[in-house]
This record gives sequence, C-alpha cells and structure tokens, in this order.
Amino acid sequence: MPTSGRLETGRSRTSRNGAIVFTLVVFTVVAVVVLGAWQPLAGGLGLASLIAAVAVGALVASSVHFVMEWEKAVVMRCGKFNRVAGPGLVLTWPIIEFYTLRVDQRVAATYFGAEETLTADLVPVNVDAVVFWMVFSPKKAATEVEDYASAVSWMAQATLRKAIGRASLAEVAARRDQLDAELKDVLTEKLSEWGIDVMDVEVRDIVVPRDLQQSMAAEAIATREKNARMILAEAEADISAMLKDASATYEGDAEAMRLRTMHLAYESVKQSGGTLVIPSAFSEGFTDPDAAEALTRMAK
Repeated sequence: MPTSGRLETGRSRTSRNGAIVFTLVVFTVVAVVVLGAWQPLAGGLGLASLIAAVAVGALVASSVHFVMEWEKAVVMRCGKFNRVAGPGLVLTWPIIEFYTLRVDQRVAATYFGAEETLTADLVPVNVDAVVFWMVFSPKKAATEVEDYASAVSWMAQATLRKAIGRASLAEVAARRDQLDAELKDVLTEKLSEWGIDVMDVEVRDIVVPRDLQQSMAAEAIATREKNARMILAEAEADISAMLKDASATYEGDAEAMRLRTMHLAYESVKQSGGTLVIPSAFSEGFTDPDAAEALTRMAK
C-alpha cells in the first residue's frame, strides 16, 4: 500500500523550475554587481569581496519570490504570522521576513486504507479509499498543523477504521454510499479546523479474507435456495387452494365435470398433434349428443 498518499499515474506534474531559475538568476546578478562595485572601491578582489557578494546576493534572492498561480505564500515576520501573499511576485524584508510555506490550493487526491480492520461482527476486512480535498485557508494550514498533507491521510485512515468498526460486514459491503457520506461528513468537520475542505470520499475496494469468501458464498447459496423453496411452497399452497375451490364447483355437477374432462383431452391433443387413446368408458362422453354438441362448440 502506498505510504506517500499519492498514486503514480504516469502523467507529468506542474513544475516550479522557472521560479527556481529566477532565484538563481537574481542571486548571480546581485553577486556580480557587488563584485563589480567592490573592485574599484577596494582596488581588487579577494576573499572579503567574495563573501560580501555571496551574502548580499543571498539576502536579495531570499527577498524576491515567485509564487505560482495555484499557490499562496504564508509570510511570517519575526516569527509571527504577517500575511498571505501571491500569486505572482512577492517581496519580503531580508532577515526579518520569510515565507514559511507555499500552500498548494488545487484539489488533491490522497489514497488511504484500513488493513485487517474488524467489523462489528468481528470479520477482518481490507478497505481502500480516496479522499479529495483542498486548502481553503493557507493561514490555518500553516499555523494549526505541522504537515497538513500527512494529517489528512492519517485522519482519513483513523476515521475509516472507526466507521468499519461500527458496522457489520454486510452493512459495509452493501451500504458503500452511506459509508462514503459518513466519512465525508466526519472528515469535513475535523479538517475544517486546519483550513482544509473535503470535496469527496470514495471507497474503492472492500476485500474479505479468502477463507471467509467461500463460507460467505455458501451462505448466500443456501439463503437463495431457502428463498426459492419458500416461494415454491407458497405457489403450491395457492394452487391447492384454487384446486379446492374448483373441486367444490364441479362437485355435484356431473355434466360440468364431463365437459371439463373432454376439454382437457382436446387441449392435450391440440398441443401435441397426436392421437389420444382413451378407455371405452370415457368415450361415452363423445356418444352423448349433448356432450358431443358442447365439445363441438368448444372446438369452434
């Protein structure tokens, strides 16, 4: 599992090389100017001139900064918070002022997980998730927490473990959307004190130990068979009730029963297209004029 809180996607990321090159250029230009001014005044260059050029160049370079469009610089003066500066060119007083942190205000994605976490029914599960967040207050992110990116990762992991421990395995697996919403609400409440806003939390995967997967599959199969048998039993009960009602209808009415028998025989021959062999007693229904006429009407 990644420990840095980021997944490598193969895509190039934004660079601050331009700002670094600008700082080096400022240092070099100031050092050259100091050396150029030192030579006519002192009549030559020496170790003192080199030390002075490096010192002045470093002071000036530390006072001129480029802050990128997506960043904010938290400027401290004499150890106390002074202002939030940027983006663009930021100037600070040498020695007494410096910016302690460049805060990236873009949406960040932090990967976190909970390994071998016990659910409420004591089943160990591995859960992977991603939290999307951004810094809305650079001042709080710099002064309220030491490393806000690591704090987000650890807080998300601890919150995930607590949420899993309060639910059973079935609830964790079936109510993933509710788990996402719960994690987002809890993280938003806690991280807002550090100037961080949680955009979304997505649970990526829930992994159950392999030995438990087989038992869970067997349990699911048994439950489905039980439900199927219960449905079949209910159908049999309904059919028996209908047959009972039908027998009560035909009871005491021989003609209706005979017509029903002939109708079933006709339907069986019609469906199969074959020949029906019947006992001689059954053929009386066909020789009876009234029954034969009724059968003819059904055939039509």
